[in-house]
Order: sequence, then structure tokens, then C-alpha cells
Amino acid sequence: MASASLILLWAVVILRADSLPDKKSLLLPPTNFTINVIGLAQVLLRWEPNPDQEPGNVELGYRVRINAPQEEDYETRNTESKRVTVLHQGFSASVQTIPWDGHSLLASNWVSAELKAPPGSPGTSVVNLTCTTTTMLNNSNPLRPYQVSLYCTWLVGKDAPKDTQYFFYYRYGSSTEECQEYRKDTLKRNIACWFPRTFIRSRGSDLLAVHANGSSQRAAIKPLDQLFALHAIDRINPPVNVTAEIEGNYLSIQWEKPISAFPIHCFEYEVKIYNARKNYFQTEKMTTNTFISITDDISKYSIQVRAAVSSVCRQTGLWSEWSQTVYVGNDDQKPSTEWFLIVLVATICFILLIFTLICKIGHLWARLFPPVPAPKNSLKDFLVIVSPEKTVSSETEIEVISYVEESGLETLEDSVF
Repeated sequence: MASASLILLWAVVILRADSLPDKKSLLLPPTNFTINVIGLAQVLLRWEPNPDQEPGNVELGYRVRINAPQEEDYETRNTESKRVTVLHQGFSASVQTIPWDGHSLLASNWVSAELKAPPGSPGTSVVNLTCTTTTMLNNSNPLRPYQVSLYCTWLVGKDAPKDTQYFFYYRYGSSTEECQEYRKDTLKRNIACWFPRTFIRSRGSDLLAVHANGSSQRAAIKPLDQLFALHAIDRINPPVNVTAEIEGNYLSIQWEKPISAFPIHCFEYEVKIYNARKNYFQTEKMTTNTFISITDDISKYSIQVRAAVSSVCRQTGLWSEWSQTVYVGNDDQKPSTEWFLIVLVATICFILLIFTLICKIGHLWARLFPPVPAPKNSLKDFLVIVSPEKTVSSETEIEVISYVEESGLETLEDSVF
């Protein structure tokens, strides 16, 4: 019984010894960890391997943890790392040594470094900062045919003194520029900036970093950093050379791609067609620059097209403005066969009605106003009576009687009978 107890106690001691961390299995933390600002909204994290780390056949790596302004973890084998991040709230990070090849060695302890937030009174920094980019043709440089402009606006901080003046900068890649063209408010404070030419590449993938700081004699103005993904702020130009024509019952619409560094296959389009006769809008999406539709050719149509870069070439972003309106078709409505028959039948019925009324009115007029008999011609009677007594030639008598008959035959008949 005693032997069994000793064996059990020995097993417990061995188990506890195995559970203790082996000094050789614990990695040592990096040394000389520093964080330095190397540009607008850009820092460089740098450290060195621990010189006391015993060499072995284990490949070492590092796990980096961003603590502020936004938590993020990633792993690397390098001893330095560049990060693009806003800095107006400060920045802090930690790093530890890890086995890179999945070895069972334990990771080292963390070492940390920190950048303090820049000074400034709360409520004095700019607010509602927004930016948009636009691509234009660059005829002055054939090696770079497209030029990107940048326009940013902001509002004055609610607690900023009236004498506050803001200054604006942007950084793209390794290029940094200060604004030279400001727009001002009524107090002559800068509230917008225009960069007609920039180092921004519309097809690039780098983040755009902007920075606004300020000065005042009454308070320390707090700066502001902000990051923009280009696809989220790039305002695509509308399609150009939009044309439309009607051939029979087919409406054909064509256009050319917007002014952009992206090739033609990178765009998707929306076509908006307005039927004036039916007061109806039709919107169609497509990836080609041609649209054909069966239409009612008796109407007038107004047509607009807009574009966006599709997900084939980059992350989907903003739609362009609508193109200038193109009109096609005819306002004059041609009557259909049914309407023609209706109008024809109505016209015939109207003519018959008028004809009937005329006939009825004609009979009624004859009854209301019968013809009045002409008065007797005494001269004619006298000539007829005395003509045998005259000693004249028969030719003369015939001429006289003929003359009388021609002048008033109806009157003569009334006199004789």
C-alpha cells in the first residue's frame, strides 16, 4: 500500500513539472520597438530581434497588434511595418515574437509603443469633411493622358473661434501637396479646397490621405486626418457622344465610354428613356455601349445615359451624372386604323344629317312661302283681240304674237283659259 502511494505521488510531481513552462520553449520579446510618423496619416513601426534569444532551428516571426485608433492584428517576418492610419486621435501598437513555422514554442510577451494625440481644443477641428475626384484629359503630357483633380469641402468646428483659419493637405503614395485654391465663407475662413492637378492615379489602389489643421489667436485648433478609398469618391464622367435614331419600330441608342483611364470593358451603364406620349420612364442596365428596343414610333423620346466602373476592374463606386438629354421621335400622333374608321363613319353620318335637314327645311319653306301668281298682262290681251282687225301682213301678225308669247307665255295661257 505504501509503495502504491509513493508511485502515485511521483506521477503527480512529474505531471506538475511537465506543466511548468520550459525556459527554452518561451520566446523572448523584440527590443527597441518605436513608432515614427513618416508622412500624412502614415507611421513606421520598427523593432529588433531580442539579442538574448538563443539560436535554433526555429524560424521566427512577429505578431503586430494595433491598439488605437482601431484594433487590428497581423503577422509578419519583417522587423518593420508601414501603416496608413489617422493620427489625430493618437496611435498605439504592440508586437511579440512568434514561431513562424507553426512550432509549438510559446509566443513571447508583448512590447508596446504609443504616439500621443496632437494638442488642440475639442470642437475646433473641421467637421463633415468630404472629397471627390474627377478625371480629365491631359493634352500636355502624352505619357500621362489623364489627369485627376481633387475637390474637398468641410464645415467650421462648432467651438472654433471666429478668427480660425484652416489649412488643407493631401497625400497620395509618396506625394504630398498643400492647397493653393481655397473657397471661403463670409468670415473669410477656408471651407473648401480645389486641386486642379494632383498626383492621384484613378486606377491606383492606394488610400487617399487628407489632413486639415488650423490656427487661431484664441485657441489651439485640433487637426483632423481622414482616409478615402478612391472608388468611393471618384466621380466618373458621363458617357459622351450619345446618339439615338428610330428605324421603323426600333429605337437604337449608342454612346462612347466616359473620359477615364479605365478601358471600355470596365464600365457598366444605365439608359433612361422617357416616352412623352405615355408619360413613362424606362431604365435599363447593360455592359455594352449600344441599346436597341422596340418602341412606339408615334411618340417623342428623351434619352440619357450614365456610367460606373464595374467590379471587373475595381470595387464598385459612384455612378456618373446623367448625360445631356437626346431627343428622338415625333410629337405628331398618327391616327391608327381604328381611329380613322371612327372618324370616317362620323363624318358620313354628319353629312347625311345635314343633307336631311336641308331637305326638310326646303319642303317647309315651300309650304310657308308658296309661289305668288303673276298679274295679267293687259297689253298682251289687247294685242290678241285687235290683231284680226288690223290690215297688216300675216308676217307682222306672227311677229307680234311671237313676241308676246316669248315675253310672257305663262301669263298668256292664264288670260286665254
